[in-house]
Amino acid sequence: MIRWLFAASALVVVAHPASAQTLTEALVSTYNTNPQLNSARAQTRATDEGVPQAMANYRPSVSGTVQVQGQASYSAGFYGSSQGSQAQGYAVPLTMGLQLTQPLFRGYQTTNGVRQAESNVLAQREQLRDTEQTVLQNAVSAFMNVIQQQALVQLQKSNLDFLTQQVKVNEERFKVGEGTTTDVAQAQASAAQAQANVNAAQANLMSAQATFRQVTGLDAKNLKQQPLGAKLRPRSLDVALTAAQEKHPAIQAAAYNADVAAFNVKVIEGGTLPTVNLQAGVQQGYNWAYGNQDSSGQRSQTSATAGVTMNMPFYTGGLVSSQVRQAKEQLGYAQIQIDLYRDQVRQNVVAAWGNLQASEASIRAAKSSVSANQLALNGVVDEQKVGQATTLDVLQQQSDLVQAQTTLVQATFQQAIALYQLVAATGRLDAVSLALPVRVYDPVSHYKQVRDKWYGLTTPDGR
Repeated sequence: MIRWLFAASALVVVAHPASAQTLTEALVSTYNTNPQLNSARAQTRATDEGVPQAMANYRPSVSGTVQVQGQASYSAGFYGSSQGSQAQGYAVPLTMGLQLTQPLFRGYQTTNGVRQAESNVLAQREQLRDTEQTVLQNAVSAFMNVIQQQALVQLQKSNLDFLTQQVKVNEERFKVGEGTTTDVAQAQASAAQAQANVNAAQANLMSAQATFRQVTGLDAKNLKQQPLGAKLRPRSLDVALTAAQEKHPAIQAAAYNADVAAFNVKVIEGGTLPTVNLQAGVQQGYNWAYGNQDSSGQRSQTSATAGVTMNMPFYTGGLVSSQVRQAKEQLGYAQIQIDLYRDQVRQNVVAAWGNLQASEASIRAAKSSVSANQLALNGVVDEQKVGQATTLDVLQQQSDLVQAQTTLVQATFQQAIALYQLVAATGRLDAVSLALPVRVYDPVSHYKQVRDKWYGLTTPDGR
């Protein structure tokens, strides 16, 4: 196992207190609190409701009506210049009804609509897994970047200390006549640049800490260095490729989306078939009349109806035919998307594997370079003391050493990123595969709670 930071001469590795944050703790916090992940879970729960909505077409619908009217009538009869009979009356009819409609046959649209909704739920669950991978990968990158920037700050501070000492050495040599103003100026210029590098490194560290806070919900304090997880690494590229094609959520989501598109074709085709409904109703009517002696009083009437109706769409102006053709093209698009995601996932696996191999080679080369440059610097400093090397030689060799150390830190960071990119590319960067000590979110639980729900405005969590 390779440790995150290589202890070189300019890197000081300090002991971490017991309260130091580990990568596991950062991932746990991310899993529980990250807004992007929580919003994806909410979207998954919303998608679950598509199934009971589709199943509603199996069930009866009941509605009621109430109608109240006011009526007034007036009549008068005349014969010649004499006024005949007059009559006036008022009536208030009230009608109340209850209607029930039970679908009996909808051209298989209900069955296929339910299957379409179920496939959409499965696709959304895979998209949730993909979001989980993305969020956890972001958390890993944020954690490792803070570690990297901390190391670079420490490296630049060590470089500044060395160059500050060189300024003092050259000033003393100038005072005793062994050096020149050029030597002093060169050392001062290098020290000033080193101070600027420290400031830039500290700014980068603050930015990395802010990103860490955004992703994990934790303040980046006392992050603990950890070895790479050897168990996460696939044994070979072929093993990684096989696992990715079988398990990657993007591929699985694309496959379920193709199922959604296939059922959509059947749903629309069902629009060309007849629909049969059972309809029943009961109606109660009341009529209050007064003003006319012959019709004054209260009357009531009750009626009930029941029957079966069938509707056959013979021609819809070409609308349904066009919709079917459109749905078939959408199905073709969804099927092509599966191949697209397979190719993308394969490319990601190969790229991550290559980056991992390259970073490991870079680490080996950088370690050798750091060792060689450290020996060379020690030799040049000794030679400077006896006048066999110039100040510029020392400054240049120190610059080479710092560059080698920087390369080592960056290569170590890239190794960690490449490893977790490889794990994500194989579809295994999730709470279960990482064995995170969390209560794993179960999307099936909410689905079971709402799938067969006939009524109720309250969500399962009480909202």
